[in-house]
Amino acid sequence: MRIYPTKPDKVYFYATCLIDLFEPNAGLDAITLLEQQGIDVIYIEKQTCCGQPAYTSGYNAEAKDIALNQMALFTEDYPVIVLSGSCGGMMHHHYQRLFQDSERLPQVTKFCDRVFELTEFLVNVCRAELKDRGEPTSVVMHTSCAARREMNVHVTATQLLNQLDNVELRQQDYESECCGFGGTFSVKHPNISQAMVEDKTRYIAATQADTLVSADWGCMLNINGAFEYQERPIKGRHLASFLLERTKGVQS
Repeated sequence: MRIYPTKPDKVYFYATCLIDLFEPNAGLDAITLLEQQGIDVIYIEKQTCCGQPAYTSGYNAEAKDIALNQMALFTEDYPVIVLSGSCGGMMHHHYQRLFQDSERLPQVTKFCDRVFELTEFLVNVCRAELKDRGEPTSVVMHTSCAARREMNVHVTATQLLNQLDNVELRQQDYESECCGFGGTFSVKHPNISQAMVEDKTRYIAATQADTLVSADWGCMLNINGAFEYQERPIKGRHLASFLLERTKGVQS
């Protein structure tokens, strides 16, 4: 079981490449959530991909190079807050596996211990207590396979949503099943991926929730794209943006 530190004064923020490219406002909203907890947030502009696509495709040497470049950016001993459970899992768990036979392992392990997914950090380190200022609504949540398996995001994200008095969290059938994105999986196996996301969107839509939320933008791109193709009215939002809107009345 992970031992969590006391709440720090400063953190590094790791936005992830998908947030940077497709939904930068979600990154800004996550920074505001952290600042609401009295924390100074440091964003290093040179950060890039965490290396997960290379690693899961078997390119370990390339993934090592990426990992070394990323770790070198965060020189101070501050927590590194990651805006995706799958990227968080890569940096917290798999960096150590990449360097398990290397003399760098102690240094890498020290870095990995500083990596936290956003909702994990808000719940277990900040002990955040959210006050809902929004109108009654309902949501359904999707968490990526890696986020559930490696960072327990389904637990901490649910705890945050359950703090919102006017939000009804509805459960979809087969909640833990993959949406079909899987990073490079959707490119290598498009027909299988399409069938999987059709299942996922059907179960989400069946809840009749007002909004879909997720802490993983890769899955959200896939699911939102399927919803748009199906001409369904529901659209997903990053959890950080939803939480900020509920607690401050601000919408990205």
